[in-house]
Amino acid sequence: MARYTHGQHPTVTDSYRWRNATNAAAYALAEFTPGRTVLDVGCGPGSITVDLARRVAPGRVTALDSSESAVELTRQSAAEAGVDNVDFVVGDVHALELADDSFDVVHAHQVLQHVGDPVAALSQMRRVARPGGVVAVCDSDYSGMFWYPRLPELDAWMDLHQRLARRNGGEPDAGRHMVAWAHSAGFEDVQYVVEAWNHSTPDRRPWWGQMWARRILESDTARQALEEGLATREDLQEISAGWLRWSEDPDGVFVVPRGALLCRV
Repeated sequence: MARYTHGQHPTVTDSYRWRNATNAAAYALAEFTPGRTVLDVGCGPGSITVDLARRVAPGRVTALDSSESAVELTRQSAAEAGVDNVDFVVGDVHALELADDSFDVVHAHQVLQHVGDPVAALSQMRRVARPGGVVAVCDSDYSGMFWYPRLPELDAWMDLHQRLARRNGGEPDAGRHMVAWAHSAGFEDVQYVVEAWNHSTPDRRPWWGQMWARRILESDTARQALEEGLATREDLQEISAGWLRWSEDPDGVFVVPRGALLCRV
């Protein structure tokens, strides 16, 4: 099993809370209709999970994550939102302890880039999806990200993330591998969609840059980079300063491309 590069530090989990079904699963929204059952793999802090639960009620959503702390965050998010049609499971997507043909929709957002065997993970998602159901997965592609101005500190950030993610057993350029992984997992009816997050607007740019300026110093990424000898504390501080420089530039642009799949079972 791969090690999660970002970890569960608040600089990570808090940054995920802006995500919802509309901005993270637009390609699959038509699948989340009232009465359907959903497995949300890699639920994280639960902001997407809660939104999906509202959409499918009175159907139920099972929120699954390999991290007990992440599942607890989802539990708290559901309680705060007054959503009571969510079940909570700690589990490994490579070996789901769930029955065959259990869900109408199996959803995973930003998961496959972090797992040790994406094909095995997709095979498990396919197994627990009902005939006629769908597996909906979406992942970023780090090499496809682009930004302006092309600061050397952000180039260093990208290089560090690529090296660390691969050392941890993941694939940071997952977005371009999705179709091949799905075919290898046995799917035949596969629709590939490309979406993007735009962090270039006056409200998004400061949030995105300041978040990464903190994350590169405080999260598990920082700890792992130091432990693995991939960066020094001074390197991380320079990257952090570069993110702040970028966030303050009115010409700043940052785009995150995401590859998404709708796989019919």
